[in-house]
Parts: sequence; structure tokens; C-alpha cells
Amino acid sequence: MTDPTTTDPTTTGPAATLQTLDTPDGPFTVLEDADGHVLASGWTDDSARLLARLAERHRPGRLTDGRVRSADAVEAFYAGEVEAAMRVPVRQHGTELFAEGWRQLRAIPAGTVLTYTELAAAMGRPEAVRAAASVCARNAPALFVPCHRVLRSDGTLGGFAWGLDVKRSLLERESVGVTALV
Repeated sequence: MTDPTTTDPTTTGPAATLQTLDTPDGPFTVLEDADGHVLASGWTDDSARLLARLAERHRPGRLTDGRVRSADAVEAFYAGEVEAAMRVPVRQHGTELFAEGWRQLRAIPAGTVLTYTELAAAMGRPEAVRAAASVCARNAPALFVPCHRVLRSDGTLGGFAWGLDVKRSLLERESVGVTALV
């Protein structure tokens, strides 16, 4: 495995900063570009796993460890100000359909959830339930684009890249009653 903090001479992309924070749900790593936009984030301390969430052409050319601007929002989220993460700028790359899906995810208020069917309808494509699920699956800046707020139509948790225990914990933290969900 290559050290993620070194420059790869075959990559010409811009530099980005990585920071891993300790949270009640485990280590949470954030990757931000030089403008302070979150590119990817998740409950891991493995930078390679986080980078794998991005298409190769959108990965930064050089990574440095340091303080990311969004760290305060993560800390605020875990201190009870759960909407703090929605004020953090993100940068995502995808089709218009995916971009609309990610916009709709950010519009889901804390304490509420949508089903994949409801997300598809909010995206303006009620028949595109599988696409709505793909929007969640390809969401790289977890927490900042709250795909964890989407459930299956039967009310069960469905999938989550960072594990169902983390998804359940996030929803409970946001005051969504999921204790009966499997």
C-alpha cells in the first residue's frame, strides 16, 4: 500500500487534507480539498478505503494530514447540534440525476427519514427507486450528505457503507426512533 501522504508522480490532481477524528461511532476521517469542500468522509481510519469512495479521476494527487475545516461541524454534530454538518460545503461528481439525489439528501431534516421510493419521488423520478439507492451507495461525503436518513420501504435500515450499527447510531442521535428496526 502506498503512503497516502506522499505525492504520486503519476497523479496530477490537486492536493487535499485528511483528518481522523475520534467519535462515539469510531474513527471518522474527512478528506477536504484546498477550498474546504468535503470530498469524502466516513467511519474509518483507513485513508485508502476513503479514497476508494471517489472515482479515480476525482482523487486528489497529494494528501496531507492536518486539520480540516469541517472538524468543528463533526464535533458539533456529536455534541448534539446535528444540523451543523449540513452547513459544510461538499464537492461531488456525478450525473444530473445523482446531483439532484445528493441535493435531496441534504434537504432531509434531522429527525426524519425517507424511503428509497420517497427519495426517488423527491428527485423527480418516482420510478427510479434503484437509482435512488445508487445515489446513497455512491455518496462519498457521508454525514455531510446524510444518506443514512434513507430507509427501505418496510422501515428497515437497508445498507450503509459504514455499517448498520453506525447508521442506527446516527439515526438515534438525530432522534429518529429506530430501536425496533433490524
